[in-house]
Amino acid sequence: MSAAAQHPNITLYTLAQVEKVEGYIGNFEVTIRLKARYVDMKKCTGCGICETKCPTKVVSEFDQGLGKRPAIYKPFPQAVPNKPVIDAANCRKLKEGKCGVCAKVCPTGAINYEDQDQIITEKVGAIVMATGFDLIDWTKYYGEYGGGKYPDVITGLQFERLVNASGPTGGKIKRPSDGKVPETVVFIKCVSSRDDTKGKAYCSRACCMYTAKHAIQVKEKLPNCDVYVFYMDVRTPGKAYDEFFERAKKAGAKYIRGRVSKIYQQGDKYIVKGEDTLVGQNVQVEADLVVLANAMVPDRDAIKTAQIVGFSYDKDGFYTEAHPKLQPVETNTGGVFLAGCCQGPKDIPDTVAQASAAAAKVIMLLSKDELIANPMIAFVNTELCSGCGLCTKICPYRAITLETITERVHGHEIKRDVASVNSGLCQGCGACTAECRSGAINLKGFTNSQILAEVEAACR
Repeated sequence: MSAAAQHPNITLYTLAQVEKVEGYIGNFEVTIRLKARYVDMKKCTGCGICETKCPTKVVSEFDQGLGKRPAIYKPFPQAVPNKPVIDAANCRKLKEGKCGVCAKVCPTGAINYEDQDQIITEKVGAIVMATGFDLIDWTKYYGEYGGGKYPDVITGLQFERLVNASGPTGGKIKRPSDGKVPETVVFIKCVSSRDDTKGKAYCSRACCMYTAKHAIQVKEKLPNCDVYVFYMDVRTPGKAYDEFFERAKKAGAKYIRGRVSKIYQQGDKYIVKGEDTLVGQNVQVEADLVVLANAMVPDRDAIKTAQIVGFSYDKDGFYTEAHPKLQPVETNTGGVFLAGCCQGPKDIPDTVAQASAAAAKVIMLLSKDELIANPMIAFVNTELCSGCGLCTKICPYRAITLETITERVHGHEIKRDVASVNSGLCQGCGACTAECRSGAINLKGFTNSQILAEVEAACR
């Protein structure tokens, strides 16, 4: 079983994918696919012998392509459970029927090459969306920066792995291409952020601060290294953020206000051409390493997941909150809450605060025996309903379904389909009332007769 941890009321599933969500607030039914790990979680002790003996080495996703990992591996150092999983796409035993070293060296016999995916169903009262973010694939849009063909033009997340003690270089700042220690490092901010021509129009918020952090880390690890930061604007609105930015400048980082127009290779150097708009001059820097602060975008499966659960998202794919000020962690679908960068770009403090708020909302919801529901919801006049099903397709909350009713007409029993509204799911948006051709669906408090009466009273 892929349960990482169990409690009388808590089960944590890892390496799992949500297949289907049905039901409504307080009564969701979630279908989950537990993917095959090929490692028995009950037998495995997480000793790591299998990882050290595995002969297959592939590119590490966690190290952002800068390092290698074995075919049996822990997804990341703090993974829960801290036990390995076999990469079926690269395991020689699963692909070719050869090798099997991990099974031979495992002292507890935890390796199971016959493992299969499992489908389970859980009933839950609330759902918290925390799908995280991805970095935009800048190589598709920024050919002037090399379009990904220069190995020493990397993203901020790749640099984060370089300076990390558990990273591919053990925390030493080295060029990915040849392992040399750079003498000049250039950071470029707002790459595909605040760029509505070929990137994203929004600000990714965290880039200014993590670039300042990276600049400080370079100066601390390589005091003689020259650090340049090209920026559009510096946005530091958090507590002690501006002081941190000033610290980066005092450490020796040279901030240049202007965009970079082109990066090209010349020998073993990278020529970074830009402009300093404060003095009105072109700038050219010979760099050994270039670090790009790329736009944060929703997880690649974010829209698909939102459609499975049943709530709205914006044009960029970020999840939409019920109200930007009064309900920032709730969605328009009752019982579904938001946490972190699934709602929009944010840094760690904001993510932690929102996650805490979402948890508090769930506790508050589940601590009650009864809920106060919105009375202004849709209702169906079954005598007028033709069962066409248009309302079921237009409802964004999947609150309307077709059900079969039996009527007696002239002494004969007749079965026909009519629309039925789930009061727990309906949010009273009124989309169904506008779509219904027969006028069978109305909104409580806003029926046609009530609206006409208001118009008539206002015209007197």
